[in-house]
Amino acid sequence: MNPSPTGERILVSAGSKHGSTREIGEKIGEVLRAMGHDVDVMDPDRVEDLIGYGAVVLGSAVYAGHWVPSAVELAQRLVGSDITTWLFSSGPVGDHSQPEEDPVEVADIYASISAQEHQVFAGKIDKSQLGFAERAIMIAVRAPEGDFRNWDEITAWATGIAEQLTNEMSVR
Repeated sequence: MNPSPTGERILVSAGSKHGSTREIGEKIGEVLRAMGHDVDVMDPDRVEDLIGYGAVVLGSAVYAGHWVPSAVELAQRLVGSDITTWLFSSGPVGDHSQPEEDPVEVADIYASISAQEHQVFAGKIDKSQLGFAERAIMIAVRAPEGDFRNWDEITAWATGIAEQLTNEMSVR
């Protein structure tokens, strides 16, 4: 692989329960690679250490207003590091797929790691992948089934990250 324009690797990690948010992370990784960056994409619980990463894009599925535990744990490992970080959440569904507020943990995570940005993407619900309790919650909150992810929006956001990283390196 060619060296990254930033000279450092980028970690893209997405906590996902049923795979939809992981797919968003994979798309972000594809975009960053296409723009010449050296990228590792992996689940948060598979990240052994953060040595060698100059940037992290960390995301999580949102369930009942919370990030999945593995993403929160990885975010806690970023506290005190100088790693440039972006955050994203995936979960709102339906025609109005923007939540009224950020997931519970995000404000603290954002502040504790001085994240560049937090982006919320619409999610996907496939009832066939849900357990009994999850289906009951889906019915109770009247969550529509379907894939509401906007791949153009995800690509544009990842492109912006790639450009920002390239520009920051050229200033150094």
